[in-house]
Amino acid sequence: MKMDWSDKVVLITGASSGIGRALAFELARRGAKLGFVARRKDLLEEIIGQIQAQNNGREGTHVDVLAAPADVQDARSMRAAAEQVISTFGRIDVLIANAGIGVTNSGADLDATKLAEVINVNVIGAANSVGAVLPEMVARGSGHLVAISSLAAYRGLPKSAAYCASKAAVSAMFESLRLDVGPRGIDVTIIHPGFIKTPLTAGRQARLPYLLEVDEAAKKIIAAIEKRKKSFAFPWQLATVVRAGMLMPNFMYDWIARRNSYRE
Repeated sequence: MKMDWSDKVVLITGASSGIGRALAFELARRGAKLGFVARRKDLLEEIIGQIQAQNNGREGTHVDVLAAPADVQDARSMRAAAEQVISTFGRIDVLIANAGIGVTNSGADLDATKLAEVINVNVIGAANSVGAVLPEMVARGSGHLVAISSLAAYRGLPKSAAYCASKAAVSAMFESLRLDVGPRGIDVTIIHPGFIKTPLTAGRQARLPYLLEVDEAAKKIIAAIEKRKKSFAFPWQLATVVRAGMLMPNFMYDWIARRNSYRE
């Protein structure tokens, strides 16, 4: 059975573009109450206007959406955003920690400053997002933490040191959280997408295998949340290849990976 989203309050970080934006539109269609986090308030308000226009005229449809601008790298900023959502809607049922960036960062000329920037947004940002909503979830004895990680979390990829490191950290962090908060009634789902048509993949010259439209990806992610999956990797074809890579001896993995770089 599909979840009744009309009684759910969802906080989405990185809601202004890519997967976060697609999740916002799809969850609005399903009637969820939504709090959107991104740094730029004007972009969030633009998306809210588009969502309201999308749902106008649909019988029985009322959209409750709130822009809560914040920088996920700032714990106080994220806590203020969460408090704004709780003040408006009464609680937060689901956190989707989606905010993330990626850069081409080769080990041959590793830029520690760029790596730190990716870690700060992707990892510290996810931790700040959890810290902003978890106390109320624990007190209530219910809630759902969702991390948008990546298939890049499983093994290192060429020219992706920063991104792979950040997503591996996110996956491990949320797995540990699952062990800690599961007994307190809080679900944790780790999403591992492959290549999705978003600003992160736009403009790449390399062919990206099993590239998915962002709206299709959003529906798959929501289905995994509804089923309260502990982990969900997709598309299945690419996820199968990646899992096979985890079993390969290092010399074999290195030979294959060096010949299949998806960053220029």
